[in-house]
Amino acid sequence: MENRKRKVQLIVRVTAEERELIEVKMKQIPTMNLSAFARKMLIDGHIILLDMPEIREHSAQLQKIGDNVNQIVKRMNQTGNLYSNDIEEIKELITDVWKSERQLLYCFKGLTR
Repeated sequence: MENRKRKVQLIVRVTAEERELIEVKMKQIPTMNLSAFARKMLIDGHIILLDMPEIREHSAQLQKIGDNVNQIVKRMNQTGNLYSNDIEEIKELITDVWKSERQLLYCFKGLTR
């Protein structure tokens, strides 16, 4: 034991369910060496904190679009007609969705490097 390269021991307690999840992740690599796996994840693992206002804005925009589409469909069901300005509004809403989607993809692109 005196010849060990790693002399500091870390003890981590987990539940049975957490242990099962760890084993599933270990099989994805694959490795059977828990110490090597834990060391690799603790040192090289990534911490991702996603508190992005772009995501909240995108969700809010989608909610508004859903509300607008529901209003258009309700009006169409009441009158039996689909008006050209309704079609234009839907086109504008779809354009807004794509703009928001491109902004999100641009933000996520920075996370993958």
